[in-house]
Amino acid sequence: MRLRLLPLSVLSFAAAAPAVLAAQEQASRPNPLEVNTGLMFWTLVIFGLLMIVLGKFAFPKLLGAVEARERALQEAIDAANRDRDEAAKLLEEQQKKLEAMRGEAQRYIAEGRQAGENVRTGLIEQAHKEQQDILERARREIGAERDKAIEELRRQAVDLAVKGASKILERNLDDATNRELVEQFLATVSTTPAKR
Repeated sequence: MRLRLLPLSVLSFAAAAPAVLAAQEQASRPNPLEVNTGLMFWTLVIFGLLMIVLGKFAFPKLLGAVEARERALQEAIDAANRDRDEAAKLLEEQQKKLEAMRGEAQRYIAEGRQAGENVRTGLIEQAHKEQQDILERARREIGAERDKAIEELRRQAVDLAVKGASKILERNLDDATNRELVEQFLATVSTTPAKR
């Protein structure tokens, strides 16, 4: 009979096992609404000890690093502000220099224009003077050539008059005397050349 009961006991154990396991699982799970004072005490003790250790060793170093970083950032900001102010001053100086250079360039351009105008005026005056000199020289040369031509015409006229007079008079006077008489006559007749 024991043999018959064995399969039944195994079956009843198998059927009861899930219920036992469920009960054990529920007992091992803590209730979130239940207050465990022992756990809370040890949590506070460990937290306090951790805060003391951190306060003594870690926090001063962390605060020092943060303060050093803050100082470095402030110094970088101050340096950037100084550099910005200095750059603004340099920019202003450069703009003033640029304006001065522009003014100087405008002055040089004006002086260059004036010098060019002076050179042009001087060249025009020099060309006008040279033109006047050339005209005056040409007038003198023309006058000299005219006087030379008149003198040559007088000589020819004297020669023709002497030849004509000697033929008319048929008298044999010497050439020098005839020439002298005709020249005296022509000198009294036209002392000034005829103007055209």
